[in-house]
Amino acid sequence: MQNAGSLYIVATPIGNLADITHRAITILNEVDLIAAEDTRHSQRLLQHYQIDTRLISLHDHNESQRAVQLVSKIQQGQNIALISDAGTPLISDPGYGLVNQCRQAGVNVLPIPGACAAITALCAAGLATDRFRFEGFLPVKEVACKNTLQQLLGETATAIFYESPRRILTTIERVAEVLGEERKLVMAKELTKTFETFKSGSAAEIKQWLIEDPVHQKGEFVLMIGGCEKVSDIPQEATDLLKLLMVDLPLKKAAAIVANHYDLKKNDLYKLGLEWASAE
Repeated sequence: MQNAGSLYIVATPIGNLADITHRAITILNEVDLIAAEDTRHSQRLLQHYQIDTRLISLHDHNESQRAVQLVSKIQQGQNIALISDAGTPLISDPGYGLVNQCRQAGVNVLPIPGACAAITALCAAGLATDRFRFEGFLPVKEVACKNTLQQLLGETATAIFYESPRRILTTIERVAEVLGEERKLVMAKELTKTFETFKSGSAAEIKQWLIEDPVHQKGEFVLMIGGCEKVSDIPQEATDLLKLLMVDLPLKKAAAIVANHYDLKKNDLYKLGLEWASAE
Protein backbone atom coordinates (compact mmCIF):
# COMPACT_ATOMS: atom_id res chain seq x y z
CA MET A 1 0.00 0.00 0.00
CA GLN A 2 3.04 2.29 0.12
CA ASN A 3 2.52 3.32 -3.48
CA ALA A 4 -1.26 3.43 -3.30
CA GLY A 5 -3.06 6.42 -4.70
CA SER A 6 -5.92 8.45 -3.20
CA LEU A 7 -9.61 9.05 -3.77
CA TYR A 8 -10.55 12.74 -3.96
CA ILE A 9 -14.16 13.74 -3.23
CA VAL A 10 -14.43 16.87 -5.38
CA ALA A 11 -17.29 19.34 -5.04
CA THR A 12 -18.35 20.97 -8.31
CA PRO A 13 -20.67 23.93 -9.10
CA ILE A 14 -24.42 23.56 -8.54
CA GLY A 15 -25.20 25.93 -11.41
CA ASN A 16 -22.81 28.78 -12.10
CA LEU A 17 -19.63 27.24 -13.52
CA ALA A 18 -17.52 29.93 -11.84
CA ASP A 19 -18.35 28.40 -8.45
CA ILE A 20 -15.45 25.96 -8.44
CA THR A 21 -12.29 26.21 -6.37
CA HIS A 22 -8.77 26.50 -7.74
CA ARG A 23 -7.88 23.37 -5.80
CA ALA A 24 -10.71 21.41 -7.43
CA ILE A 25 -9.51 22.38 -10.91
CA THR A 26 -5.95 21.37 -10.02
CA ILE A 27 -7.04 17.99 -8.67
CA LEU A 28 -9.28 17.25 -11.66
CA ASN A 29 -6.35 17.99 -13.98
CA GLU A 30 -3.84 15.90 -12.07
CA VAL A 31 -5.74 12.70 -11.23
CA ASP A 32 -5.55 9.65 -13.44
CA LEU A 33 -9.29 9.17 -13.65
CA ILE A 34 -12.53 10.99 -12.81
CA ALA A 35 -15.55 8.96 -11.69
CA ALA A 36 -18.68 10.91 -12.58
CA GLU A 37 -22.39 10.34 -11.96
CA ASP A 38 -23.19 11.24 -15.59
CA THR A 39 -20.15 11.52 -17.85
CA ARG A 40 -22.02 13.44 -20.54
CA HIS A 41 -23.24 16.01 -18.03
CA SER A 42 -19.83 16.43 -16.41
CA GLN A 43 -18.08 16.79 -19.76
CA ARG A 44 -19.46 20.34 -20.07
CA LEU A 45 -17.70 21.43 -16.89
CA LEU A 46 -14.45 19.73 -17.84
CA GLN A 47 -14.46 21.25 -21.33
CA HIS A 48 -15.12 24.69 -19.85
CA TYR A 49 -11.93 24.43 -17.82
CA GLN A 50 -10.00 22.53 -20.51
CA ILE A 51 -9.64 19.43 -18.37
CA ASP A 52 -8.99 16.33 -20.48
CA THR A 53 -8.73 13.71 -17.74
CA ARG A 54 -10.47 10.47 -18.66
CA LEU A 55 -14.01 10.00 -17.33
CA ILE A 56 -15.68 6.83 -16.07
CA SER A 57 -19.28 6.49 -14.90
CA LEU A 58 -20.29 5.78 -11.30
CA HIS A 59 -24.01 5.93 -10.56
CA ASP A 60 -26.69 4.19 -8.51
CA HIS A 61 -26.99 1.28 -10.94
CA ASN A 62 -23.31 0.33 -11.23
CA GLU A 63 -21.71 1.61 -8.02
CA SER A 64 -21.28 -1.71 -6.23
CA GLN A 65 -19.37 -3.27 -9.15
CA ARG A 66 -17.56 -0.10 -10.16
CA ALA A 67 -16.34 0.56 -6.62
CA VAL A 68 -14.43 -2.72 -6.57
CA GLN A 69 -12.65 -1.75 -9.81
CA LEU A 70 -11.82 1.74 -8.60
CA VAL A 71 -10.48 0.61 -5.23
CA SER A 72 -8.21 -1.83 -7.05
CA LYS A 73 -6.91 0.95 -9.32
CA ILE A 74 -6.21 3.18 -6.32
CA GLN A 75 -4.37 0.36 -4.54
CA GLN A 76 -2.23 -0.02 -7.66
CA GLY A 77 -1.19 3.63 -7.41
CA GLN A 78 -3.76 5.59 -9.41
CA ASN A 79 -5.36 8.79 -8.08
CA ILE A 80 -9.08 9.06 -8.73
CA ALA A 81 -11.52 11.96 -8.31
CA LEU A 82 -15.21 11.45 -7.60
CA ILE A 83 -17.67 14.09 -8.79
CA SER A 84 -21.47 14.23 -8.99
CA ASP A 85 -23.69 16.07 -11.47
CA ALA A 86 -23.62 19.12 -9.20
CA GLY A 87 -22.43 20.07 -5.74
CA THR A 88 -20.79 17.86 -3.16
CA PRO A 89 -20.72 14.12 -3.93
CA LEU A 90 -22.62 11.72 -1.62
CA ILE A 91 -25.08 14.43 -0.49
CA SER A 92 -28.20 12.79 -2.01
CA ASP A 93 -25.87 11.54 -4.75
CA PRO A 94 -23.96 8.29 -5.42
CA GLY A 95 -20.59 7.59 -3.83
CA TYR A 96 -21.23 6.12 -0.40
CA GLY A 97 -20.40 2.59 -1.52
CA LEU A 98 -17.10 3.69 -3.05
CA VAL A 99 -16.01 5.77 -0.07
CA ASN A 100 -17.02 3.01 2.34
CA GLN A 101 -15.00 0.41 0.43
CA CYS A 102 -12.01 2.76 0.27
CA ARG A 103 -12.12 3.26 4.04
CA GLN A 104 -12.40 -0.49 4.64
CA ALA A 105 -9.43 -1.09 2.35
CA GLY A 106 -7.35 1.56 4.11
CA VAL A 107 -7.29 3.77 1.03
CA ASN A 108 -6.71 7.49 1.55
CA VAL A 109 -9.90 9.56 0.98
CA LEU A 110 -9.49 13.33 0.70
CA PRO A 111 -12.38 15.83 0.57
CA ILE A 112 -12.09 18.83 -1.74
CA PRO A 113 -14.82 21.14 -0.39
CA GLY A 114 -17.05 23.42 -2.40
CA ALA A 115 -20.67 24.07 -3.29
CA CYS A 116 -23.58 22.24 -1.66
CA ALA A 117 -27.17 23.17 -2.54
CA ALA A 118 -28.53 22.54 0.96
CA ILE A 119 -26.05 24.86 2.68
CA THR A 120 -26.20 27.43 -0.12
CA ALA A 121 -29.97 27.67 0.27
CA LEU A 122 -29.97 27.68 4.07
CA CYS A 123 -27.48 30.52 4.47
CA ALA A 124 -29.70 32.88 2.46
CA ALA A 125 -33.13 31.66 3.59
CA GLY A 126 -33.61 33.71 6.72
CA LEU A 127 -34.52 30.66 8.78
CA ALA A 128 -32.75 29.54 11.95
CA THR A 129 -29.32 28.06 11.25
CA ASP A 130 -28.19 27.18 14.78
CA ARG A 131 -29.82 23.75 14.36
CA PHE A 132 -30.92 22.12 11.13
CA ARG A 133 -31.53 18.65 9.72
CA PHE A 134 -30.92 17.61 6.12
CA GLU A 135 -33.33 14.94 4.90
CA GLY A 136 -32.56 14.65 1.18
CA PHE A 137 -35.63 13.79 -0.94
CA LEU A 138 -38.96 13.00 0.69
CA PRO A 139 -40.41 9.54 -0.05
CA VAL A 140 -42.51 9.41 -3.21
CA LYS A 141 -45.38 7.37 -1.78
CA GLU A 142 -47.98 9.41 0.07
CA VAL A 143 -48.09 7.44 3.32
CA ALA A 144 -44.31 7.31 3.67
CA CYS A 145 -44.03 10.99 2.82
CA LYS A 146 -46.60 12.00 5.42
CA ASN A 147 -44.98 9.78 8.04
CA THR A 148 -41.68 11.57 7.44
CA LEU A 149 -43.34 14.97 7.71
CA GLN A 150 -45.09 13.98 10.94
CA GLN A 151 -41.68 13.67 12.53
CA LEU A 152 -41.38 17.45 12.16
CA LEU A 153 -44.53 18.25 14.15
CA GLY A 154 -42.56 19.10 17.27
CA GLU A 155 -39.23 19.81 15.57
CA THR A 156 -37.70 23.21 16.41
CA ALA A 157 -34.78 22.88 13.99
CA THR A 158 -34.96 23.90 10.32
CA ALA A 159 -35.54 20.90 8.02
CA ILE A 160 -34.03 20.86 4.53
CA PHE A 161 -35.26 18.77 1.61
CA TYR A 162 -34.48 18.49 -2.09
CA GLU A 163 -37.41 18.25 -4.49
CA SER A 164 -38.00 17.83 -8.20
CA PRO A 165 -40.21 20.10 -10.34
CA ARG A 166 -42.77 17.39 -11.07
CA ARG A 167 -43.37 16.74 -7.36
CA ILE A 168 -42.97 20.15 -5.72
CA LEU A 169 -46.66 21.09 -5.68
CA THR A 170 -47.74 17.72 -4.27
CA THR A 171 -45.05 17.99 -1.62
CA ILE A 172 -46.20 21.44 -0.52
CA GLU A 173 -49.79 20.20 -0.34
CA ARG A 174 -48.69 17.38 1.95
CA VAL A 175 -46.66 19.78 4.10
CA ALA A 176 -49.73 21.98 4.53
CA GLU A 177 -51.90 18.98 5.40
CA VAL A 178 -49.51 17.46 7.96
CA LEU A 179 -47.79 20.49 9.48
CA GLY A 180 -50.51 23.07 8.95
CA GLU A 181 -51.07 25.79 6.37
CA GLU A 182 -49.33 28.38 8.54
CA ARG A 183 -46.03 26.53 8.85
CA LYS A 184 -43.25 28.83 7.61
CA LEU A 185 -41.42 27.67 4.49
CA VAL A 186 -38.65 28.97 2.29
CA MET A 187 -38.25 27.54 -1.20
CA ALA A 188 -35.09 28.08 -3.23
CA LYS A 189 -35.00 27.15 -6.92
CA GLU A 190 -32.34 27.23 -9.63
CA LEU A 191 -29.61 28.21 -7.15
CA THR A 192 -26.70 30.22 -8.64
CA LYS A 193 -28.36 30.12 -12.07
CA THR A 194 -29.90 32.92 -14.11
CA PHE A 195 -33.39 32.50 -12.65
CA GLU A 196 -32.40 31.86 -9.05
CA THR A 197 -35.43 32.47 -6.84
CA PHE A 198 -36.12 32.45 -3.11
CA LYS A 199 -39.77 32.37 -2.06
CA SER A 200 -40.76 32.51 1.59
CA GLY A 201 -44.16 32.37 3.26
CA SER A 202 -46.64 30.04 4.87
CA ALA A 203 -47.35 26.62 3.36
CA ALA A 204 -50.64 28.01 2.03
CA GLU A 205 -48.91 31.01 0.44
CA ILE A 206 -46.22 28.86 -1.19
CA LYS A 207 -48.88 26.53 -2.58
CA GLN A 208 -50.79 29.46 -4.09
CA TRP A 209 -47.58 30.87 -5.59
CA LEU A 210 -46.84 27.56 -7.30
CA ILE A 211 -50.37 27.29 -8.69
CA GLU A 212 -50.65 30.82 -10.05
CA ASP A 213 -47.96 30.33 -12.68
CA PRO A 214 -46.74 26.96 -14.08
CA VAL A 215 -43.28 28.49 -14.53
CA HIS A 216 -42.96 28.66 -10.75
CA GLN A 217 -42.95 24.85 -10.67
CA LYS A 218 -39.95 24.54 -12.99
CA GLY A 219 -36.41 24.08 -11.78
CA GLU A 220 -34.58 22.16 -9.08
CA PHE A 221 -35.81 22.99 -5.58
CA VAL A 222 -34.45 23.15 -2.06
CA LEU A 223 -37.37 23.21 0.37
CA MET A 224 -36.71 24.48 3.89
CA ILE A 225 -39.29 24.05 6.63
CA GLY A 226 -38.98 26.33 9.60
CA GLY A 227 -39.00 24.71 13.02
CA CYS A 228 -42.04 25.06 15.22
CA GLU A 229 -41.92 27.42 18.15
CA LYS A 230 -40.71 25.92 21.40
CA VAL A 231 -43.54 24.91 23.64
CA SER A 232 -43.64 27.21 26.67
CA ASP A 233 -43.08 25.84 30.17
CA ILE A 234 -46.02 23.71 31.23
CA PRO A 235 -46.53 22.65 34.85
CA GLN A 236 -45.97 18.97 35.60
CA GLU A 237 -49.54 18.68 36.87
CA ALA A 238 -50.83 19.86 33.51
CA THR A 239 -48.72 17.41 31.52
CA ASP A 240 -49.82 14.57 33.78
CA LEU A 241 -53.47 15.45 33.25
CA LEU A 242 -52.97 15.76 29.50
CA LYS A 243 -51.44 12.28 29.31
CA LEU A 244 -54.31 10.89 31.34
CA LEU A 245 -57.01 12.49 29.21
CA MET A 246 -55.34 11.49 25.94
CA VAL A 247 -55.99 7.85 26.77
CA ASP A 248 -59.73 8.29 26.25
CA LEU A 249 -60.13 11.63 24.44
CA PRO A 250 -58.99 13.10 21.12
CA LEU A 251 -55.89 15.27 21.53
CA LYS A 252 -57.71 18.52 20.68
CA LYS A 253 -60.36 17.88 23.31
CA ALA A 254 -57.82 16.86 25.94
CA ALA A 255 -55.68 19.95 25.23
CA ALA A 256 -58.73 22.21 25.52
CA ILE A 257 -59.73 20.79 28.90
CA VAL A 258 -56.21 21.08 30.36
CA ALA A 259 -55.77 24.58 28.96
CA ASN A 260 -59.02 25.73 30.55
CA HIS A 261 -58.23 24.10 33.90
CA TYR A 262 -54.71 25.51 34.23
CA ASP A 263 -55.18 28.74 32.24
CA LEU A 264 -52.66 27.70 29.59
CA LYS A 265 -52.49 28.04 25.82
CA LYS A 266 -54.36 25.22 24.11
CA ASN A 267 -51.98 25.31 21.14
CA ASP A 268 -48.95 24.69 23.39
CA LEU A 269 -50.62 21.65 24.90
CA TYR A 270 -51.69 20.40 21.48
CA LYS A 271 -48.10 20.66 20.18
CA LEU A 272 -46.83 18.81 23.23
CA GLY A 273 -49.32 16.02 22.61
CA LEU A 274 -48.20 15.80 18.97
CA GLU A 275 -44.59 15.49 20.09
CA TRP A 276 -45.50 12.54 22.31
CA ALA A 277 -47.46 10.91 19.50
CA SER A 278 -44.63 11.29 16.96
CA ALA A 279 -42.10 9.89 19.42
CA GLU A 280 -44.06 6.66 19.92
